Amino acid sequence: MQYQEAKDKFISTWGSLGSLWGINKAMAQIQALLFISTKPLSMEEIMDELKISRGNTSMNLRQLIDWGIVSKTIVAGERKEFFTTEKDVQELARIVAKERSRREIQPVIKILDEVSSIKDDGNEKTKELIKQTKALHELTETMDAVINKLVNQKQNWITKSVIKFFK
Repeated sequence: MQYQEAKDKFISTWGSLGSLWGINKAMAQIQALLFISTKPLSMEEIMDELKISRGNTSMNLRQLIDWGIVSKTIVAGERKEFFTTEKDVQELARIVAKERSRREIQPVIKILDEVSSIKDDGNEKTKELIKQTKALHELTETMDAVINKLVNQKQNWITKSVIKFFK
């Protein structure tokens, strides 16, 4: 396999996997392109490489910046905006896990807390609702605490966390 074919395959695969970590295909492909780029890229370079519209590129770059995965950078002598992404795989995983917790798990914890805190009117259905949502609330909080403990580890957090888990 030659460079261009491997590059295209990587970007395409990363794009398909994006949905697993809560982002759309174009967003994941932009991040993948920046991830393997040897230099910061302009919006025009990203559009040309991925064959996507200016609006799609702009919207997805903004979202990647909001996630903390992509950042704007200055290139001396250039007036255009350039973009880079986190290159450390473990740091990237840490950022994604932290952001997913904030965007997805924390809102669920809040709702489960509200639902499980309803007044017990003595009805069997109410008692069951309270019991099951409290159990889910506790499990979700525990899992979120584990995730937060993992992501707050610095260098090689995945490896260190797995080793600590099995000790």
